[in-house]
This record gives sequence, C-alpha cells and structure tokens, in this order.
Amino acid sequence: MTWWNKLFGSEESSRVDYYGEGLALLGEGKFHEALTSFRLALKEQPGDPVILQQIAIAYTRIGMTDEAAKTYRHVLTKDPDATGAHYGLAFLLLRAGQREAAIRHLQAFLDNQPRGGDAGQHISHARSTLDQLARGEATGEGRVDNHELF
Repeated sequence: MTWWNKLFGSEESSRVDYYGEGLALLGEGKFHEALTSFRLALKEQPGDPVILQQIAIAYTRIGMTDEAAKTYRHVLTKDPDATGAHYGLAFLLLRAGQREAAIRHLQAFLDNQPRGGDAGQHISHARSTLDQLARGEATGEGRVDNHELF
C-alpha cells in the first residue's frame, strides 16, 4: 500500500520529517538550516522538550548562547529532570563564569544519568568537569577541557 500512496500521493506520504531533517542538517554543520527545520517540527509538536533541546544545541553552535540558555531553562520548567537540558545549560553557565549554577546542573545531570547512545561519553565529561571544578582548575572562560559540548 505504501507504493500506492507514493504513486498517487497522500497526506501521510507527503509529510516531511522536520525533526529528522534538522538532525541531519545539524550533523552536517548547517546550523541555521537545522534551526529552521527544528522550528517547523516544533509547530507540529508544540512544546516538545526533545525538539527544544535540539533548538538549544543549534543556538549554541551558531553562538546564540543567551537564546540557548533560555531554551534549556524553558525545557527544565516543563521537565525538571531533562538530563540533556541540565548538561547543555551547565556548560553554557560555566562559559559565562557562573560556576555554582553550573555545578548544580552538572550534579542534576549526574543524579539522573541518561542511558544508551553516547551517554557514557557525556557522563564521563560531566564527572571530569566536576572534578576539575572541585580542584579549582576550571574557570568561567570555558577552559574546562577540549571536549565538545554536544
């Protein structure tokens, strides 16, 4: 039946997967285009925290860190346990010199650790960063280590 829908077209076959498109564009380094796709996905699923987190990542990548932080905070008002939002916000706060707030978000991330995918890499990075902060090695200028945020 799928071929029939493709041949003659149907609403379902003509729908675009804006979220998937956004992820692909983000992976290609096309951050502005990814942001557009994620915004279109958000129109289809208003308030979706997963889409909002991807929007925050795109904002971070294009240097709109205030918008990224605002978006992460919005996600956390909807879902206080959103680990990705805690992780992303922690590093934005650290870059802004807000060490104590960054520590709270890193700890919240570690208290509710994600599973699967590349979670282990992010968990290790969060632990390493907390250790550096505890030793006084990390500063507010974002010189925690050379690990990418996302």
